[in-house]
Amino acid sequence: MAEKDLVLKEKVEHAGVFDFPALYILAHTLFKEDGYGVNEDKYSEKVSGNKRDIEIEWKAMKDISDYFKEEYKLKFEIKELTEVEVEIDGQKKKMNKGKLSIEIVGALIRDKDNKWETTSFNRFARDVYNKYVIPSRVEDRRDHVRTVTHMFLEEIKKFLDLSGKR
Repeated sequence: MAEKDLVLKEKVEHAGVFDFPALYILAHTLFKEDGYGVNEDKYSEKVSGNKRDIEIEWKAMKDISDYFKEEYKLKFEIKELTEVEVEIDGQKKKMNKGKLSIEIVGALIRDKDNKWETTSFNRFARDVYNKYVIPSRVEDRRDHVRTVTHMFLEEIKKFLDLSGKR
């Protein structure tokens, strides 16, 4: 069975004004531009009057080599989302107001295709390979997962900071 290392779990929260459609597109684009496949596993929306509660779950994955794969699980929770009109540079624009939470979990998957799982000798060889042959490559990949996670959250924070202060 493929070995999944949970590398990092981070969360960003924001309450106030932001552009939800633009945020959605930005988050999706950040992964697509780097060659990750993005699947939307869940989208649920509850409407109560003029307020909406939205929950979205994504999985972004990328094969790094025959052996490694990176996987990011994202969970968006938007509470009490309403449409508001704001003035930006003298022009009125429709934006959203609500409470936003984005959680990202970065993982490194080794033996992604279960090629080393066929026999007990192969499993033993995989363990030796992981422990003695490639430990520095594993740590480099784990560092990359951390970097991607931090960069994603920083871009989201910049976007929210910029859209919230206009």
